[in-house]
Amino acid sequence: MEKSRREFVRAAGTAAVAAGAAIAGAPAIVRAQQVHKWKAQSLWSSAELTYKIFEEFCARVKKLTNGRLEITPFSAGAVTGAFETLDAVSAGVLQAQSSWPGYWTGKDAGLAVISDFVFGYTHPWQHDAWFHYRGGLEMLREAYAKYNVYPVGVCWWGVESIPSKKPIRRMEDFKGVKFRAPHGMTAEILTKLGASVVVLPGGEVYSALDKGVVDAADWATISMNQRMGFHEVAKYPIYPGFHSMPIHEFAVNMSAWKALPDDIKGILESAVREWAWTQVERVAIDDIRVVEELKKKGGVTFVGWQEDELRKLRALAQATWDEWAKKSPLAKKAV
Repeated sequence: MEKSRREFVRAAGTAAVAAGAAIAGAPAIVRAQQVHKWKAQSLWSSAELTYKIFEEFCARVKKLTNGRLEITPFSAGAVTGAFETLDAVSAGVLQAQSSWPGYWTGKDAGLAVISDFVFGYTHPWQHDAWFHYRGGLEMLREAYAKYNVYPVGVCWWGVESIPSKKPIRRMEDFKGVKFRAPHGMTAEILTKLGASVVVLPGGEVYSALDKGVVDAADWATISMNQRMGFHEVAKYPIYPGFHSMPIHEFAVNMSAWKALPDDIKGILESAVREWAWTQVERVAIDDIRVVEELKKKGGVTFVGWQEDELRKLRALAQATWDEWAKKSPLAKKAV
Protein backbone atom coordinates (compact mmCIF):
# COMPACT_ATOMS: atom_id res chain seq x y z
CA MET A 1 0.00 0.00 0.00
CA GLU A 2 2.81 2.45 1.00
CA LYS A 3 4.68 1.66 -2.23
CA SER A 4 1.56 2.35 -4.33
CA ARG A 5 1.11 5.65 -2.53
CA ARG A 6 4.71 6.70 -3.26
CA GLU A 7 4.32 5.77 -6.94
CA PHE A 8 1.09 7.80 -7.17
CA VAL A 9 2.72 10.88 -5.60
CA ARG A 10 5.74 10.56 -7.90
CA ALA A 11 3.50 10.24 -10.97
CA ALA A 12 1.40 13.19 -9.91
CA GLY A 13 4.53 15.31 -9.39
CA THR A 14 5.85 14.41 -12.84
CA ALA A 15 2.52 15.36 -14.39
CA ALA A 16 2.56 18.68 -12.55
CA VAL A 17 6.06 19.48 -13.79
CA ALA A 18 5.04 18.64 -17.36
CA ALA A 19 1.95 20.79 -17.08
CA GLY A 20 4.01 23.66 -15.69
CA ALA A 21 6.46 23.39 -18.58
CA ALA A 22 3.62 23.42 -21.07
CA ILE A 23 2.14 26.54 -19.47
CA ALA A 24 5.55 28.24 -19.44
CA GLY A 25 6.01 27.47 -23.11
CA ALA A 26 2.55 28.65 -24.07
CA PRO A 27 3.50 32.34 -24.68
CA ALA A 28 6.16 31.25 -27.19
CA ILE A 29 3.66 29.01 -28.97
CA VAL A 30 1.02 31.76 -29.04
CA ARG A 31 3.60 34.25 -30.31
CA ALA A 32 4.67 31.86 -33.06
CA GLN A 33 1.07 31.47 -34.23
CA GLN A 34 0.13 35.15 -33.95
CA VAL A 35 -0.95 36.89 -37.16
CA HIS A 36 1.00 40.11 -37.77
CA LYS A 37 -0.80 42.61 -40.00
CA TRP A 38 1.19 45.41 -41.62
CA LYS A 39 0.45 48.33 -43.93
CA ALA A 40 3.28 49.08 -46.39
CA GLN A 41 3.46 51.96 -48.87
CA SER A 42 5.49 51.82 -52.08
CA LEU A 43 7.15 54.70 -53.95
CA TRP A 44 5.51 53.47 -57.19
CA SER A 45 2.13 54.33 -58.69
CA SER A 46 -0.38 51.51 -59.10
CA ALA A 47 0.14 51.56 -62.89
CA GLU A 48 3.80 50.56 -62.69
CA LEU A 49 5.10 47.03 -63.20
CA THR A 50 7.27 47.56 -60.12
CA TYR A 51 4.15 48.13 -58.01
CA LYS A 52 2.54 44.95 -59.35
CA ILE A 53 5.71 43.06 -58.41
CA PHE A 54 5.50 44.64 -54.93
CA GLU A 55 1.93 43.34 -54.59
CA GLU A 56 3.16 39.87 -55.58
CA PHE A 57 5.93 40.11 -52.97
CA CYS A 58 3.37 40.86 -50.25
CA ALA A 59 1.24 37.88 -51.34
CA ARG A 60 4.36 35.71 -51.43
CA VAL A 61 5.26 36.61 -47.82
CA LYS A 62 1.79 35.66 -46.65
CA LYS A 63 2.09 32.28 -48.38
CA LEU A 64 5.62 31.58 -47.08
CA THR A 65 4.62 32.39 -43.51
CA ASN A 66 1.38 30.35 -43.68
CA GLY A 67 -0.61 33.53 -43.17
CA ARG A 68 1.28 34.64 -40.05
CA LEU A 69 2.49 37.88 -41.72
CA GLU A 70 -0.01 39.81 -43.84
CA ILE A 71 1.37 42.87 -45.62
CA THR A 72 -1.24 45.10 -47.24
CA PRO A 73 0.41 47.08 -50.06
CA PHE A 74 -0.40 50.71 -50.88
CA SER A 75 0.75 52.67 -53.91
CA ALA A 76 2.57 56.02 -53.73
CA GLY A 77 0.58 58.65 -51.86
CA ALA A 78 -2.23 56.31 -50.84
CA VAL A 79 -1.62 56.68 -47.09
CA THR A 80 0.88 59.52 -46.84
CA GLY A 81 3.01 61.66 -49.15
CA ALA A 82 5.97 60.01 -50.87
CA PHE A 83 8.41 62.17 -48.91
CA GLU A 84 6.72 61.45 -45.56
CA THR A 85 6.77 57.65 -45.45
CA LEU A 86 9.90 57.34 -43.30
CA ASP A 87 8.28 59.49 -40.60
CA ALA A 88 5.04 57.48 -40.95
CA VAL A 89 6.90 54.18 -40.44
CA SER A 90 8.85 55.68 -37.55
CA ALA A 91 5.60 56.68 -35.84
CA GLY A 92 3.83 53.38 -36.60
CA VAL A 93 1.23 54.92 -38.93
CA LEU A 94 2.71 52.52 -41.48
CA GLN A 95 4.48 49.36 -40.41
CA ALA A 96 6.67 49.28 -43.52
CA GLN A 97 7.73 51.18 -46.61
CA SER A 98 9.45 50.51 -49.90
CA SER A 99 11.05 53.81 -50.82
CA TRP A 100 14.20 55.53 -52.10
CA PRO A 101 16.55 56.45 -49.21
CA GLY A 102 17.77 59.46 -51.18
CA TYR A 103 14.50 61.20 -50.30
CA TRP A 104 15.90 61.63 -46.79
CA THR A 105 19.25 63.13 -47.85
CA GLY A 106 18.35 66.17 -45.74
CA LYS A 107 18.55 63.94 -42.66
CA ASP A 108 21.98 62.53 -43.62
CA ALA A 109 24.02 63.15 -46.79
CA GLY A 110 25.25 59.57 -46.58
CA LEU A 111 21.83 58.35 -47.71
CA ALA A 112 22.42 59.93 -51.13
CA VAL A 113 25.64 57.92 -51.50
CA ILE A 114 24.02 54.68 -50.32
CA SER A 115 20.84 54.98 -52.38
CA ASP A 116 22.33 55.91 -55.77
CA PHE A 117 26.09 56.04 -56.31
CA VAL A 118 25.63 58.01 -59.52
CA PHE A 119 27.80 57.10 -62.51
CA GLY A 120 29.26 54.34 -60.34
CA TYR A 121 27.58 51.02 -61.17
CA THR A 122 26.57 49.42 -64.45
CA HIS A 123 24.69 46.34 -63.15
CA PRO A 124 22.63 45.62 -60.01
CA TRP A 125 24.85 42.69 -58.97
CA GLN A 126 27.71 45.15 -58.32
CA HIS A 127 25.61 47.25 -55.94
CA ASP A 128 24.08 44.14 -54.39
CA ALA A 129 27.56 42.81 -53.62
CA TRP A 130 28.47 46.11 -51.94
CA PHE A 131 25.33 45.99 -49.80
CA HIS A 132 25.69 42.38 -48.68
CA TYR A 133 29.46 41.85 -48.59
CA ARG A 134 31.03 45.28 -48.15
CA GLY A 135 28.87 46.72 -45.37
CA GLY A 136 26.34 48.77 -47.31
CA LEU A 137 23.24 47.26 -45.70
CA GLU A 138 24.73 47.75 -42.23
CA MET A 139 25.33 51.43 -43.07
CA LEU A 140 21.72 51.87 -44.17
CA ARG A 141 20.52 50.17 -40.99
CA GLU A 142 22.75 52.44 -38.92
CA ALA A 143 21.25 55.52 -40.59
CA TYR A 144 17.61 54.38 -40.22
CA ALA A 145 18.01 53.21 -36.61
CA LYS A 146 17.88 56.86 -35.52
CA TYR A 147 14.29 56.93 -36.77
CA ASN A 148 13.11 53.65 -35.22
CA VAL A 149 13.16 51.94 -38.64
CA TYR A 150 14.89 48.70 -39.71
CA PRO A 151 15.80 48.10 -43.40
CA VAL A 152 15.25 44.40 -44.10
CA GLY A 153 16.80 44.54 -47.57
CA VAL A 154 17.10 46.42 -50.86
CA CYS A 155 15.86 46.10 -54.45
CA TRP A 156 16.65 47.56 -57.89
CA TRP A 157 14.75 48.25 -61.08
CA GLY A 158 17.81 48.67 -63.30
CA VAL A 159 20.05 51.25 -64.94
CA GLU A 160 18.00 54.29 -65.81
CA SER A 161 17.53 55.91 -69.21
CA ILE A 162 17.30 59.68 -69.78
CA PRO A 163 14.40 60.88 -71.97
CA SER A 164 15.42 64.13 -73.69
CA LYS A 165 13.92 66.52 -76.22
CA LYS A 166 17.34 67.13 -77.76
CA PRO A 167 20.26 64.75 -78.38
CA ILE A 168 22.83 64.65 -75.56
CA ARG A 169 25.87 62.82 -76.91
CA ARG A 170 28.75 64.39 -74.99
CA MET A 171 29.43 66.38 -71.84
CA GLU A 172 29.14 69.74 -73.64
CA ASP A 173 25.57 68.94 -74.71
CA PHE A 174 24.30 69.23 -71.12
CA LYS A 175 24.90 73.01 -71.15
CA GLY A 176 21.67 74.97 -70.98
CA VAL A 177 19.47 71.87 -70.72
CA LYS A 178 16.59 72.25 -68.26
CA PHE A 179 16.81 68.96 -66.40
CA ARG A 180 14.33 67.33 -64.02
CA ALA A 181 16.39 65.63 -61.30
CA PRO A 182 16.18 64.86 -57.58
CA HIS A 183 18.26 66.65 -54.98
CA GLY A 184 21.64 65.08 -54.30
CA MET A 185 24.69 64.00 -56.25
CA THR A 186 22.86 63.75 -59.59
CA ALA A 187 21.71 67.36 -59.37
CA GLU A 188 25.21 68.46 -58.35
CA ILE A 189 26.89 66.72 -61.30
CA LEU A 190 24.31 68.04 -63.78
CA THR A 191 24.86 71.55 -62.47
CA LYS A 192 28.63 71.17 -62.98
CA LEU A 193 27.89 70.08 -66.56
CA GLY A 194 25.99 73.34 -67.12
CA ALA A 195 22.43 72.01 -66.92
CA SER A 196 19.68 73.87 -65.08
CA VAL A 197 18.16 71.50 -62.51
CA VAL A 198 14.40 71.54 -61.82
CA VAL A 199 13.08 69.43 -58.92
CA LEU A 200 9.64 67.95 -59.71
CA PRO A 201 7.59 64.93 -58.59
CA GLY A 202 7.52 62.12 -61.14
CA GLY A 203 3.82 62.66 -61.82
CA GLU A 204 4.52 66.17 -63.17
CA VAL A 205 7.36 65.26 -65.53
CA TYR A 206 5.26 64.53 -68.65
CA SER A 207 3.48 67.87 -68.44
CA ALA A 208 6.79 69.65 -67.78
CA LEU A 209 8.40 68.03 -70.85
CA ASP A 210 5.35 68.74 -73.00
CA LYS A 211 5.20 72.42 -72.00
CA GLY A 212 8.94 73.02 -72.17
CA VAL A 213 9.40 73.53 -68.43
CA VAL A 214 12.14 70.88 -68.71
CA ASP A 215 14.03 69.47 -71.71
CA ALA A 216 15.13 66.16 -70.15
CA ALA A 217 14.43 64.04 -67.10
CA ASP A 218 16.21 61.72 -64.72
CA TRP A 219 13.43 59.29 -63.86
CA ALA A 220 13.58 55.53 -64.48
CA THR A 221 14.30 52.78 -67.02
CA ILE A 222 13.19 53.08 -70.63
CA SER A 223 10.08 50.90 -70.20
CA MET A 224 8.95 52.94 -67.20
CA ASN A 225 9.51 56.16 -69.13
CA GLN A 226 7.47 54.74 -72.00
CA ARG A 227 4.56 53.98 -69.64
CA MET A 228 4.69 57.61 -68.47
CA GLY A 229 4.40 58.75 -72.10
CA PHE A 230 7.74 60.57 -72.05
CA HIS A 231 8.83 59.39 -75.52
CA GLU A 232 5.83 61.10 -77.08
CA VAL A 233 7.52 64.44 -76.41
CA ALA A 234 11.14 63.52 -75.56
CA LYS A 235 12.31 61.63 -78.63
CA TYR A 236 16.06 61.34 -77.88
CA PRO A 237 16.36 58.90 -74.97
CA ILE A 238 19.88 58.11 -73.77
CA TYR A 239 19.94 54.32 -74.00
CA PRO A 240 21.54 52.14 -72.75
CA GLY A 241 21.51 54.16 -69.56
CA PHE A 242 24.68 54.80 -67.61
CA HIS A 243 24.16 57.53 -65.04
CA SER A 244 21.93 56.12 -62.33
CA MET A 245 20.97 52.79 -60.78
CA PRO A 246 19.07 53.63 -57.59
CA ILE A 247 17.69 51.28 -54.95
CA HIS A 248 14.53 51.10 -52.97
CA GLU A 249 14.52 49.41 -49.60
CA PHE A 250 11.98 47.40 -47.67
CA ALA A 251 12.10 49.00 -44.24
CA VAL A 252 10.04 48.19 -41.16
CA ASN A 253 9.04 49.93 -37.94
CA MET A 254 11.56 48.68 -35.36
CA SER A 255 8.91 47.58 -32.85
CA ALA A 256 7.01 45.68 -35.57
CA TRP A 257 10.25 43.98 -36.61
CA LYS A 258 11.13 42.95 -33.06
CA ALA A 259 7.63 41.51 -32.56
CA LEU A 260 8.20 38.93 -35.30
CA PRO A 261 9.34 35.39 -34.47
CA ASP A 262 12.85 34.59 -35.72
CA ASP A 263 11.61 32.24 -38.44
CA ILE A 264 9.40 34.94 -39.98
CA LYS A 265 12.31 37.39 -39.88
CA GLY A 266 14.41 34.89 -41.82
CA ILE A 267 11.62 34.26 -44.32
CA LEU A 268 11.17 38.01 -44.86
CA GLU A 269 14.88 38.57 -45.45
CA SER A 270 14.98 35.79 -48.04
CA ALA A 271 11.75 36.99 -49.67
CA VAL A 272 13.18 40.49 -50.13
CA ARG A 273 16.25 39.13 -51.95
CA GLU A 274 13.99 36.99 -54.13
CA TRP A 275 11.84 40.04 -54.87
CA ALA A 276 14.92 42.11 -55.80
CA TRP A 277 16.07 39.76 -58.54
CA THR A 278 12.55 39.03 -59.77
CA GLN A 279 12.12 42.77 -60.27
CA VAL A 280 15.52 43.33 -61.93
CA GLU A 281 14.84 40.57 -64.46
CA ARG A 282 11.22 41.44 -65.23
CA VAL A 283 11.97 45.14 -65.71
CA ALA A 284 14.94 44.24 -67.97
CA ILE A 285 12.67 42.05 -70.10
CA ASP A 286 10.14 44.88 -70.29
CA ASP A 287 12.91 47.32 -71.31
CA ILE A 288 13.91 45.02 -74.20
CA ARG A 289 10.28 44.80 -75.33
CA VAL A 290 9.87 48.58 -75.31
CA VAL A 291 13.14 49.18 -77.20
CA GLU A 292 12.04 46.79 -79.96
CA GLU A 293 8.61 48.42 -80.16
CA LEU A 294 10.09 51.91 -80.38
CA LYS A 295 12.51 50.82 -83.11
CA LYS A 296 9.67 49.37 -85.18
CA LYS A 297 7.43 52.36 -84.64
CA GLY A 298 10.10 54.90 -85.51
CA GLY A 299 10.23 58.58 -84.56
CA VAL A 300 12.53 57.96 -81.58
CA THR A 301 16.32 58.20 -81.81
CA PHE A 302 18.37 56.25 -79.26
CA VAL A 303 21.44 58.14 -78.14
CA GLY A 304 24.44 56.05 -77.07
CA TRP A 305 27.65 57.34 -75.52
CA GLN A 306 31.20 56.66 -76.70
CA GLU A 307 33.61 55.12 -74.17
CA ASP A 308 35.93 58.16 -74.12
CA GLU A 309 33.02 60.47 -73.20
CA LEU A 310 31.92 58.08 -70.48
CA ARG A 311 35.43 58.11 -69.00
CA LYS A 312 35.43 61.92 -68.82
CA LEU A 313 32.02 61.92 -67.18
CA ARG A 314 33.12 59.27 -64.68
CA ALA A 315 36.13 61.44 -63.71
CA LEU A 316 33.79 64.35 -62.96
CA ALA A 317 31.57 62.02 -60.93
CA GLN A 318 34.53 60.71 -58.91
CA ALA A 319 35.49 64.24 -57.92
CA THR A 320 31.89 64.79 -56.80
CA TRP A 321 31.96 61.58 -54.73
CA ASP A 322 35.03 62.90 -52.89
CA GLU A 323 33.30 66.22 -52.20
CA TRP A 324 30.18 64.41 -50.98
CA ALA A 325 32.27 62.32 -48.60
CA LYS A 326 32.93 65.48 -46.58
CA LYS A 327 29.26 66.11 -45.86
CA SER A 328 28.78 63.58 -43.02
CA PRO A 329 30.57 60.68 -41.28
CA LEU A 330 28.18 58.22 -42.94
CA ALA A 331 28.82 59.75 -46.38
CA LYS A 332 32.58 59.44 -45.85
CA LYS A 333 32.25 55.82 -44.77
CA ALA A 334 30.00 54.92 -47.71
CA VAL A 335 32.18 56.63 -50.34
